[in-house]
Amino acid sequence: MVYFVGAGPGDPDLITVKGKRKVDEADVIIYAGSLVNPQVMADRKKECQVFNSAYMTLEEVLDVMKKAEEEGKTTVRLHTGDPCLYGAIQEQMDALDALGISYEVCPGVSSFCGAAAALQLEYTLPSIAQSVVITRMAGRTPVPERESIRSFAQHQTTMVLFLSAGLLGQLSLELQAGGYPPDTPAVIVYKATWEEEKKVICTVDSLEEAAAREGIKKTALIIVGRILEKKNYERSKLYDPSFDTEYRKSKDGQKEMRKEH
Repeated sequence: MVYFVGAGPGDPDLITVKGKRKVDEADVIIYAGSLVNPQVMADRKKECQVFNSAYMTLEEVLDVMKKAEEEGKTTVRLHTGDPCLYGAIQEQMDALDALGISYEVCPGVSSFCGAAAALQLEYTLPSIAQSVVITRMAGRTPVPERESIRSFAQHQTTMVLFLSAGLLGQLSLELQAGGYPPDTPAVIVYKATWEEEKKVICTVDSLEEAAAREGIKKTALIIVGRILEKKNYERSKLYDPSFDTEYRKSKDGQKEMRKEH
């Protein structure tokens, strides 16, 4: 059996209870060494074999999984954050299907959630933004034209950018070309929830300068949007005393037809 486990954003306490149990019980662990905090594996079995996938190809990863399966061992494929985001797990699962090897996915806390927690931030403030665009700049891995930064920027909602810390000059231009004003608030979060975490507040037009000043070139998320100002938003209707819900009647007798669940 193979378990794809989300290791969380960095803080070893932010792996799920189930994920931690699978790691501690594993006979073989293949972890993304360039991104996963090794402290997550601190309580693994002494006889557990550990492989760093940063130095491996997909074929080499699959060879380890296949050998473990033949020996009746349990394998944990440990990915950073949540494996469903930029985890390249589909190609692994397809290969395991072809080999007849069973697998299961254990979700994790994504770094975009860890970054929001570090900033004490809500991505979806009423009247400011009710959507979050999670995307990346095109690099060696291309991005479909319909998903370009410029296209998404037209929505003027909250944007979280992965894998783009080395392309901030171009990112800044694309965000502005799509419609974000130059003074739109932005923040670069380096290694969210790790001990060495950095939060660099800036604007869309100063992203590259801010990262250069702090020496940030990789392992960082970029967040863009007016939600970073934390002001001029509407109060949530769900907790408004004049708003009816399925569980609570309005306090002042005024009734709303709409219900929140």
